[in-house]
Amino acid sequence: MTTMTMTGAAVTLQDITRVYGRGQAAVRAVDGVTLDFPRGSWTAVMGPSGSGKSTLLHCAAGLERVDSGRVLIGDTDITAAGDSQLTALRRTRIGFVFQSFNLIGSLTAEQNVALPLRLAGQRPSRADVRATLAAVGLADRVRHRPRELSGGQQQRVAIARAMVTRPEVLFADEPTGALDSSAARTVLDLMRAMADAGQSIVMVTHDPGAAARADSVVFLRDGRAVDRLTGASTHAVADRLAAWER
Repeated sequence: MTTMTMTGAAVTLQDITRVYGRGQAAVRAVDGVTLDFPRGSWTAVMGPSGSGKSTLLHCAAGLERVDSGRVLIGDTDITAAGDSQLTALRRTRIGFVFQSFNLIGSLTAEQNVALPLRLAGQRPSRADVRATLAAVGLADRVRHRPRELSGGQQQRVAIARAMVTRPEVLFADEPTGALDSSAARTVLDLMRAMADAGQSIVMVTHDPGAAARADSVVFLRDGRAVDRLTGASTHAVADRLAAWER
């Protein structure tokens, strides 16, 4: 078990394990990880292909169940939560941004952002929805559908959708992976501003430049947390990643 703890955690993983398959075919995608993600901070998660990055993120966000160990969002233990409890958690206390945007093509940007509130049984305030879109720089795109937006704009709609419920934690899985360098920089600038304003963010990325924008970087290898850097440059992150890929 690897232990790395910090105080004021937005998310706490206590000796979590996630196994796929059985017997000799079993793969320990996450292998006894104990890790804290500090509140009001941006943490990047990196590692070689197959190191368990996305699985760890999904377990932390309650999208996948762990086989052993405990997962806490703030002080709430979600390890044994039922499906309805996890659904409520995902609609109110966490936000998730995917590489592929996952917007609904028939809905406008405004309608896509309002969707989590509607699914939670709330009546969205148009002013709140539009203010959230304005906060990601899309005040003039509220009536546009995804096909009418660039990739970077679609990802910013996805971030607005994740943020409209004012989540405690924003999880992002390769949020710039499908973007060109200019759009990626815009999205990272937005996430940096959010973190500076106190938003807790946990992001998986393969890009050392993206990881260097975060406050700290956690490195995984073979399903285990093996290292952590704070305030590192792009070159430092790339060098450390290369060392763990050997």
